[in-house]
Amino acid sequence: MAVIPPIAGDQRFFVGSGPQTLGSVAAAAGGEVPPATEQLLLDGVAPLHSAGPTQVSFIDNRRYLDALAQTRAGAVIVAPALAAKVPAGAVPIVTQIPYLGWARVAALFYPEPPVLAWVHELAVIDPSARLGEGVQIGPFVVIGAGAEIGDGCRIDAHAAIGPGVVLGADCRVGSHVSISHALIGARVRLFPGVRIGQDGFGFAVGPAGFVSVPQLGRVVIDDDVEIGANTTIDRGSAQDTVIGAGTRIDNLVMIGHNVRVGRSCVIVAQVGIAGSVEIGDGVVIGGQAGFVGHVRVGDRVRIGAQAGVMGDVEAGAEIVGSPAAPARTVLREIAWLRRAVRQARGDSGRAEKGGQGGADGA
Repeated sequence: MAVIPPIAGDQRFFVGSGPQTLGSVAAAAGGEVPPATEQLLLDGVAPLHSAGPTQVSFIDNRRYLDALAQTRAGAVIVAPALAAKVPAGAVPIVTQIPYLGWARVAALFYPEPPVLAWVHELAVIDPSARLGEGVQIGPFVVIGAGAEIGDGCRIDAHAAIGPGVVLGADCRVGSHVSISHALIGARVRLFPGVRIGQDGFGFAVGPAGFVSVPQLGRVVIDDDVEIGANTTIDRGSAQDTVIGAGTRIDNLVMIGHNVRVGRSCVIVAQVGIAGSVEIGDGVVIGGQAGFVGHVRVGDRVRIGAQAGVMGDVEAGAEIVGSPAAPARTVLREIAWLRRAVRQARGDSGRAEKGGQGGADGA
């Protein structure tokens, strides 16, 4: 296969809004530019190494200073400390948080497509379901009895919205999403393949084997939550599974029944959270971390990738490893173990050499 050069904002997939003046770009980034450059026209965004004279790029990591020195970008979003490093051919857009500025500028050039107010003829919608104003319903969508779809929602092909489900305004539901037993707030994004509200993993053991426990709770998702592709969130067993406002959940995350996730948390891919775990506000969970059931995690905790959380974690802690422990403790233990191994290898090597010498001398 031929090498295909990278393109930011390929017109086959993204609709651009350019050109934009540099003054408009700087305003979107929350930055400043020299007044004489404000009318310069720019037509898109691109990484430092591939940007051209009519494109905007950014830097927020000194590791990429070489790329900055060689960039051909027309403008670069940059922190004050690196503004002097921007080459003469580019205009620095100076802002305190370059990556935030980049996010806003990229959205300026490539805004989200507007919701089209139409319902596809192949959608199946129960007569008792209620659709808000200006909703977009794709082909083969199924909406059950008594469901409520808020104003401005977009539901893509093959999504299934179960009976009684409530979606707030301006939600985005990707293709092949299924939702049941759920109350969902405004501006929630569910990426393709998300499963919300299915039975939790609950069973009792009887003389004849396993007996499933009815899962009688719901899933309650607050405003401004994003849930990545193929993530699953079980409904509660007798209470609710809750996801707090502003939380971001990556792809392939599993959240069990009765879990309560706080506000503005970040949960990275392949995390597994067992039932009845309580997670505070502002918690960051690294990829592939796992939780046993019924533990409590305080606010602002940071949990490393592949950590095994087997007990309660106090607010503000940083934990890594399996079983998870404070990061400083784990790092000290690893350093001690490495020193011990090196010492053991050194002693072993001297013993082997000494033994061989004795044999040769004999």
